[in-house]
Amino acid sequence: MDRQILTLAAELHKRHRPFVMATVVWARAPSSGKPGGTAIIEADGTIHGWIGGACAEPAVLREARRVLNDGVAKLMYLGPAEELDGHQRAGVVTVPIACASEGSMEVFMEPVLPAPHLVIFGKSPAVHTLAGLTTSLGWTVTVVDDEAGHDYPSASTIVTLEQWDDVVVDENTPIVVATQGHYDEPALELALRSPAPYIGLVSSATRAATVLGYLRERGFDEAARDRIEAPAGVDLGTIEHREIAVAVLARLVQLRAAGGFDPDAVVAPEVATAVDPVCNMEVDIATAKFHTEHAGRMIYFCCPACKKTFEDEPAAYAV
Repeated sequence: MDRQILTLAAELHKRHRPFVMATVVWARAPSSGKPGGTAIIEADGTIHGWIGGACAEPAVLREARRVLNDGVAKLMYLGPAEELDGHQRAGVVTVPIACASEGSMEVFMEPVLPAPHLVIFGKSPAVHTLAGLTTSLGWTVTVVDDEAGHDYPSASTIVTLEQWDDVVVDENTPIVVATQGHYDEPALELALRSPAPYIGLVSSATRAATVLGYLRERGFDEAARDRIEAPAGVDLGTIEHREIAVAVLARLVQLRAAGGFDPDAVVAPEVATAVDPVCNMEVDIATAKFHTEHAGRMIYFCCPACKKTFEDEPAAYAV
């Protein structure tokens, strides 16, 4: 596999960006796609790498969107229309390719979706316990400390407040502030300026009221302050400090189950398509290079050969 593809995959994973890893697992010459050829396809359709030529690439891009939305890996067979029936089986998507060559190939499409990501401010025992619990569930954890040098074995990433701009926080990234009063206020100011779907403050009710009052004086309006759940977590009664982490995690799991944030819910944009009447290949209308007007409507083609074939004898094709 291309090392640049591996490096990009690692970077996208670090940034919690979903993508599809597309790998050519079989090819029959003549075909521009070769076994082992790999490409990364992002949710917006950006493709990195090489898997095939002008006929194959658009089909792979379309299927990548569906793989991301479904979250299920698929095997694609791309080849001449007359060979499709022989490749029909469970888990395989067949796509007609009408290139001048008679090559064909199979491409394995694997979605790589971001794990749930939690950001925790603090260095208290509750932080260590919460980091360990969420990591055991398969989440990634970023701990934000006010100074360097502290160890958090369960954290995926450890940064200082000064490195906050390096932390990726989106609408699926909950934030928990558990500094025990050391730097609640600056941590909450950073959290409120992010799109985090949940901001929890581990504190007593009295401490929470003081912090919210400070934020009001700092110019954060009521709508902003209402984003903060304080005290954070499910009410488990009087519990010791490490058990607070259990209460907070229970709240996070509850919110995720209710659809409050879900990194697996990737929505890759759908595109308008048309069917090439000559080869029956699906064509993206917005990017189609070959088209013609017939009987008052626009007809789209995958390649110039199909367009010429249609224009030579349009009556032979049902449109």
